Amino acid sequence: MARPTTDAGWQPLRRPPRPRPGGLSRSPFSRLAVVHMLAVAGDTFVTMALAGSLFFSISPQAARGKVALYLLLTVAPFAVLAPMLSPVIDRSRGGRRALIIAGAASRAIVCLSMATHLNSLLLFPEAFAVLVLSKVHMVVKSALVPNTVSGEGELVAANSRLAVLSVLAGFVAAIPGIIVLKIGFLGAPWVVRLAALAFAATAVAAFRLTRPPAGDARLPPAAVGEAELHVPSVRMAASAMGVLRAVVGFLTFLIAFSFRHDDAPAWWFGLVLAASMVGSFAGAALAPGLRKRLVEERILQGALVLVVGVGLGAAWIGGLAASALLAGAVGVAAAAGKLAFDSIVQRDAPDAVRGRTFARFETRFQLAWVAGAALPVALSIPSGMGMGVIALIAAIALSSYLAALRAVEHRGHELPERR
Repeated sequence: MARPTTDAGWQPLRRPPRPRPGGLSRSPFSRLAVVHMLAVAGDTFVTMALAGSLFFSISPQAARGKVALYLLLTVAPFAVLAPMLSPVIDRSRGGRRALIIAGAASRAIVCLSMATHLNSLLLFPEAFAVLVLSKVHMVVKSALVPNTVSGEGELVAANSRLAVLSVLAGFVAAIPGIIVLKIGFLGAPWVVRLAALAFAATAVAAFRLTRPPAGDARLPPAAVGEAELHVPSVRMAASAMGVLRAVVGFLTFLIAFSFRHDDAPAWWFGLVLAASMVGSFAGAALAPGLRKRLVEERILQGALVLVVGVGLGAAWIGGLAASALLAGAVGVAAAAGKLAFDSIVQRDAPDAVRGRTFARFETRFQLAWVAGAALPVALSIPSGMGMGVIALIAAIALSSYLAALRAVEHRGHELPERR
């Protein structure tokens, strides 16, 4: 067949161009997703290489002191992260992409060194460096998401897809990690080298991340930008999310110590861990559907309602099965709530201060997690009582959040319409 033209008579019709394989990778979001999945794979390899059986190898009394030290170490990366990284993230257009590249390349180098120091004291500063750089990646990734979607209504879905893909990446990476660990002459050192390879691939892939558009000249100056970190919607959502993160820490160590005290079979630990992971995956997968019907603030409320309801039921039922049920529910609530919080920050915080907003609030959330975890570490709390405490704390947080939202609405501010 042919078609007429206005200049050269007749010429053959051409087939419409077919999508080239890998064309999806040209979209800004897909590029970010690839980078994030590679980074999660590297983190999975590191975790597998460093994993130890803390609760199975020592008594609960001896474990408490070691776990308290561990909790302090989990706060340390955020203590470094917030004051040093916050201004750097938002300093230039390409600063966030540069941080992703530099962080991944640095982790690759550290992992190569770590592979030779798994039985040396040098392992501890190296593992600390990897943990700090991992947190840097998570914060910068969250700050980049708004530049990969076309509108505010897509933020929850984008965050959800990244969360789901990260879980899948972790599962996929675990397969070669387990195989290498089981091969006697390879073992943990070569798992860390796999992590180095994954982080090197992360750095290479990050060069294809789309640079954000030039900043809006109407953005407020630095002093005003700092004040924008405390807009009511972000501040209220952070309080609710902080409680959810504290609940996660509290439940984790409540179950660990109560199971050890009751001499629960080892497979129960695995069951509770699986319930928590399935819950987290479900929360991330359900969030986009909820966002089609509800604004982010309502999703956070629903997460707290779920913890209250299941916490009361688990405290009444008691036993190992109730612990697994509550772990799954908390996994759903924490995952969906975190996606809602991230979307609120991405929606309401100006781009010029978005990175430092994530850095500061992630620090607060980690402190909340440690505060929650410290209670069952310091005190011997029966599991039934602990589950009741979780329901009570979530109920107080829910009441406070609802009251704060009503107060804001009475001052003339309304929740954003569903978009």
